[in-house]
Amino acid sequence: MNILFIGDIFASPGRRIVADHLQDIVQSSRIDLAIANAENAAGGFGITPSIAEELFALGLDVLTSGNHVWDKRELFDYFSRQPRLLRPANYPDAPGRGAIAIRARNDVECAVLNLQGRTYMPPIDCPFRTADRLLAELDPAIQVKFVDFHAEVTSEKVAMGWYLDGRVSAVVGTHTHVPTADTRILPGGTAYQTDCGMTGPYGSVIGVDTAIILQKFLTGLPVRMEASKNSPELHAVIVDVDESTGKARAIRRHAINGD
Repeated sequence: MNILFIGDIFASPGRRIVADHLQDIVQSSRIDLAIANAENAAGGFGITPSIAEELFALGLDVLTSGNHVWDKRELFDYFSRQPRLLRPANYPDAPGRGAIAIRARNDVECAVLNLQGRTYMPPIDCPFRTADRLLAELDPAIQVKFVDFHAEVTSEKVAMGWYLDGRVSAVVGTHTHVPTADTRILPGGTAYQTDCGMTGPYGSVIGVDTAIILQKFLTGLPVRMEASKNSPELHAVIVDVDESTGKARAIRRHAINGD
């Protein structure tokens, strides 16, 4: 089976390029499960219930997130109504859930897990031990397991890949908005990429208007962040998984230039 994962959808340029190309990717690559990280979908900071529903209506099956998921308070009550929107599982006592079991288009039961790193990030529960707990709680019959690890530093992401190798089908990183070139299958059969990259305006500084960020670096003064609208690109990975074993057979990067 084929799993599509789209990296950090950023503001309206990211949403538009997903709307323009998602169904083409699903059909041409025979996608059975479509996942996207959407924590930056609302103007680059957070996500609203209406935008989440808009993305689900496009054909995304599960939305993952990260530290910016808490930026829009109207989302807090929405979590109880929409289990397909995940927040990082290692936030203690937070609204929502960090994992879901969902039936894919090919009728295979799959699990999607959302975790967040702690290095240069909020001091939340250990993502490694949380991963152990989530996997222990899953129905043993579920073989296909996808992990979005939302983290700042490469070393923590690589460590998580090795920690879960052979226990999940894929570990793909998000958060830094820059796609990495280390796409591979680890020895135990887990597909891995340190960061999927952003789906949004690449004529920017990781999504934000370039002039604003240059002003911040040159002056050191506070600025009001605004999303760029320039040079949209879609960045994703497609993972081919043996549904009988949960092992990945292949992983490849998939990018679209929207200009």
